[in-house]
Amino acid sequence: MIKIGVIGAAGRMGRTIIACIEQSAGVAVCCGTEAPGNSCVGSDVGELAGIGSKGIAVLDDLAQAVTSCDVIIDFSLPQSSMNTLQQVTAQNKAVVFGTTGFSDAEKREIQQAAQSIRCVLAPNMSIGVNVLFKVVRDAALALGDAYDVEIIEAHHKFKKDAPSGTAVRISEIVAEALGRDLKEVGVYGRHGFSEGRGAKEIGIHTVRAGDIVGEHRVLFGGMGETFEILHKAQSRETFARGAIRAAQWLVEQQPGLYDMQDVLGLK
Repeated sequence: MIKIGVIGAAGRMGRTIIACIEQSAGVAVCCGTEAPGNSCVGSDVGELAGIGSKGIAVLDDLAQAVTSCDVIIDFSLPQSSMNTLQQVTAQNKAVVFGTTGFSDAEKREIQQAAQSIRCVLAPNMSIGVNVLFKVVRDAALALGDAYDVEIIEAHHKFKKDAPSGTAVRISEIVAEALGRDLKEVGVYGRHGFSEGRGAKEIGIHTVRAGDIVGEHRVLFGGMGETFEILHKAQSRETFARGAIRAAQWLVEQQPGLYDMQDVLGLK
C-alpha cells in the first residue's frame, strides 16, 4: 500500500485528491497538511473531503507529516511547494508537484533536488491534457510556419497565476517545434492598433470567470482553414486522478525529475 500525504488538505484540490485516493486501489492517505493558523488544522482529513472520518488530523507540522509518507502530492503555491521540497529532500521522499507559477530560480532548485529524490513536476496532471501536448507538437511540426498559432485558456476567477502553467507549456511546445524563441515571439493578449499580426507570433490569452475548472484551446489559423485542438476539464477529479497515477508510478522510479509525459509513456 502506497502511503500518500496531501499538502493543502483543506483546499479544493486537496479535498478532491483525498476523496480520489479513497476510491483508488493500492493507495491510502496517510496525512494532510495546512499552514499554521489555518482553521482546519486538527480537523479530520476524511471529513473535510466528504468521505467520513479517517482518524487522521490535518497537521501544521510539515516535517512530521512528510515522515509518515511514501510520496507527497502538492498542488499549493510556489512558496509552500518550495518548503515541501526542502522537507522531501531532507527525508529522501518522493513528491508530485501540480503547483504552477514557479519562477525560473525555483525550477532550477527543483532540478537540483531531483538529482537525489524522485520528483514529478507537471503543469497539468490531466491525462487528456498530456495527450493534447503530444498532439500540439505533432500539429505544429506538420503545419509549420504557414499557420498562425493562438492559445486561449480559461479558469475560475480564484486562480492566481496567469497565463496558466498549462498554457505556458503549450506555448513552449509550439515554440520548440517551430524553432522559435518564445521570449521573442510570445504575445500575451492584444490591445490597440498595430501593423497586423507578426508572422511568427505565438499568442497566449487568458480568461478568468466564475468556476471554470480549466479550458485550453490551441488554434492553428491558415489561409482557407482553421485547425483547433480543445480540452475542457469538467471536474478537478481529472487532475487528482492523474496525480495519484503519477504517485503510483513514481515510487518505482530512480531519482530524477519527471513529468506526466514520462508517467504516461508518451515520450
